[in-house]
Amino acid sequence: MDTQPRQNHLEEKIASGLERVSEAFRVLLWQEAKTYGLSPIQVQILVFVHTHRTGMATVSSLAAEFNMTKATISDSVKTLVKKDLVRAVSDVSDSRSFNLALTDFGRQIAESSSRFTSDIENSLAQFPQSQKESMYTTLLQLIYQLNGKGVISLQRMCFNCRFLSRHEDSYYCNLLETVLPDAELRVDCNEFEAKIA
Repeated sequence: MDTQPRQNHLEEKIASGLERVSEAFRVLLWQEAKTYGLSPIQVQILVFVHTHRTGMATVSSLAAEFNMTKATISDSVKTLVKKDLVRAVSDVSDSRSFNLALTDFGRQIAESSSRFTSDIENSLAQFPQSQKESMYTTLLQLIYQLNGKGVISLQRMCFNCRFLSRHEDSYYCNLLETVLPDAELRVDCNEFEAKIA
């Protein structure tokens, strides 16, 4: 009888390892959220609004980003507004819609909270550069494949972007007009525009 069913193949071992890393992210996010009396999704919303351009900070885009219902995101946003961490700014192009903007206090929390992964980053800093680059490339390809299968819904990564092209053995960003080494490919880009199918 197999007592370690998830340890037979290398793919299963990697998936099990990724699950452990995912657990570390959840623990670190919960710890950060508790510091400010917020929920993990509320912290994620603050960090997202802080690190993305204004037009992306709507209830609809946040629901798509975090793969949650609009009602769930809306409830979290209402709490953040009550706590004076975000404010709603009317969208000039659509009077029924609004964008979120951070208050000064919200910005302080977002800046502090955006470093909740520092323990993981410090651990990664111990690896050789070549190993980190290989790991990053593999993760990008995994995310891209999972997005293609509909497991991960929304991606603003280079592989899905209309500006990325392949030149010989390297990638080229037609927006930035520069060659992108693998380590410079982005997981989340504010200039992203989806490829036209």
